[in-house]
Amino acid sequence: METLIEVKQNEENGILIYEFAWELDETNADKTFWDLYKAIWDFSNKKIIFNFKNLKYLNSKSIWYIADIYTNIEENESQMYISNCDEWVKDVLELVWITTIVPTVDTLKEAIDSLS
Repeated sequence: METLIEVKQNEENGILIYEFAWELDETNADKTFWDLYKAIWDFSNKKIIFNFKNLKYLNSKSIWYIADIYTNIEENESQMYISNCDEWVKDVLELVWITTIVPTVDTLKEAIDSLS
């Protein structure tokens, strides 16, 4: 059975904002990130924010996908931020050092301001 995940895409000032809600785990990570890869597809000239405000859990596979997307973004001279992490999610991202690689801020506004 697939765990519930919701990803909403918005755009503000040319910045793609992906808002995640619920949980990313083994049952939904591949499909969720495959859909993101298709949406981002060439990684060039992109400004992306992963807004984790309502994300309550993510597994190691999801972390790998986030790191891979960031690597592609960086190689194509684009930009990406993570914002609004739930305390548990932030602890996990800090534990695996993602926050030292991917710029991570407390609010969506901070991410938008940094990318504008």
